[in-house]
Amino acid sequence: MSGRETLRHPIFAATLLAAFAAPGVAIAADPHADHAGHANHSAHAVISAPVATAVADSRRKEANRARDQYRHPAETLSYFGIQPDQTVVEIWPSAGWYTEILAPMLKDKGRYIAAAQPPGKYRTATETLVSSDPARFGKVEITTLDPKAPGEIAPAGSADAVLTFRNVHNFLMTGDAEAQAIFASFYKALKPGGVLGVVDHRLPEGRDAAAEKTSGYVKTSTIVRLATAAGFKLVGQSEINANPKDKADYPKGVWTLPPVLTEGDADRAKYLAIGESDRATLKFVKP
Repeated sequence: MSGRETLRHPIFAATLLAAFAAPGVAIAADPHADHAGHANHSAHAVISAPVATAVADSRRKEANRARDQYRHPAETLSYFGIQPDQTVVEIWPSAGWYTEILAPMLKDKGRYIAAAQPPGKYRTATETLVSSDPARFGKVEITTLDPKAPGEIAPAGSADAVLTFRNVHNFLMTGDAEAQAIFASFYKALKPGGVLGVVDHRLPEGRDAAAEKTSGYVKTSTIVRLATAAGFKLVGQSEINANPKDKADYPKGVWTLPPVLTEGDADRAKYLAIGESDRATLKFVKP
């Protein structure tokens, strides 16, 4: 992580604390149409005070805080309507980038469920984080989402929100039928009126859909197709996580960009200047 990126954390934290002092503050997102050609239904993201406080928590890992400039957690979680008294299921939290924000926020009045991968290094990363700090993560519940056999990620009809960050492309790599079954499991877990929040690396609509199987990018229309087939209604799209510098045309896919940087030192400055991927941010509701 460059020094320029590191120096931005205190400024960002101060901005969040200012939002806490004035909870009505509106943070503008790009108002242009999304890459699928649809009107952007979220010209502004109003940062809620509880979310601002959770994101500004000094206990978060410095490496995680460094990525706030790309992942926009305060705006994203506020856009999805996350509140401290909700039951929230996060899909495949792995090392827990969002767990550090969500679990403490939900600990006292809500419920945080980590729907982790089957046994392996990613699930172990989740379990390691949860066991590392009982004061923050002691109430975290861990369930399992196996893409080859999706089961119950939470009791049926119990969740206020299901959140999946940069996972849909992985579902598709397993298979379209498996991806559809996963979205059905999201639908089953949610209460009527519950929110499905999806963020993923965005493939331009004009590209060959075959790229969704290899590049790490996925079309907005594909996400909408999977969600609506499961019964969800699309209620909003946002450019909160847009990055127009990302052209999504790298031989090694999205992993060419930070934080992975698969090319190593080759064109490193170029990819750092682009930053993390362009991302679709979609909000669905279970009728």
